[in-house]
Amino acid sequence: MRAALGLLLMGLTLLGCDNFIERQVFYPEKGHYAQPADFGLAAQDVWLTTGDGLRLHGWHLPAPGATNLVLFCHGNAGNISHRLDNLARMHRAGMAVFIFDYRGYGQSQGKPSEQGMYLDAEAAWLWAQGQAKSQGGRVVIFGRSLGGVAAVYLASRQQPAGLVLESTFTNLGAMARGFFHIPGLESWLGGRFNSLERAPRVSCPVLMLHGDADQIVPYRLGQELFEALPSPKQFVTLQGAGHNDTYVVGGPAYFSRLEKFVNNPLES
Repeated sequence: MRAALGLLLMGLTLLGCDNFIERQVFYPEKGHYAQPADFGLAAQDVWLTTGDGLRLHGWHLPAPGATNLVLFCHGNAGNISHRLDNLARMHRAGMAVFIFDYRGYGQSQGKPSEQGMYLDAEAAWLWAQGQAKSQGGRVVIFGRSLGGVAAVYLASRQQPAGLVLESTFTNLGAMARGFFHIPGLESWLGGRFNSLERAPRVSCPVLMLHGDADQIVPYRLGQELFEALPSPKQFVTLQGAGHNDTYVVGGPAYFSRLEKFVNNPLES
């Protein structure tokens, strides 16, 4: 079954069927399953306008005493409301966060696409930069899973204070090879969602985390991406963590390390 799907994916790629590929990557949900207040959070609704004129929605969650701002690029499924437990724990650890929904997710307009995701990340970066400056700090970009692709894209073009990558990968071709085991598939899809190509252009400190029991994004792909990133950088193996439970399995030590990096990337 996987082999047949892989061959179909390759054939459609060769025919230029981007819509098919992106439907396999993006899994947006429109409705919010909960609100920040349900988790004891006071959030500010933020509305962004992308370079191609779409309206995006996000939440700004300030934290007492925090100066640096975490720009949170989430993964491929759900929407920002599905990260509320994670956000609440970051808030309790003293981090201020701005999280946004890509086009087609939550209350954001449009339809998801790779190029659209980059435009969305750029709009979020501009807002976060202004907010961080107003509170006397800088932006630390955080990208989890597919959000790591958006985060590397931004960090390769901008000058954030730091970059945090979690459970992310090198490019779509490498992911497809792992799932379908089809010779040649990686070369056809390697240029899509390609963090590996952009990684050498990142010039800020990097903290990278990956669970050694991740069954969605292979641990080795996180290691390969890490090798392509310039120093200063550090790689943290989250023992026993899978793909979606990293911050739960990591516990207090995870958030302590994250908070330390966010507030002082160069000293971590």
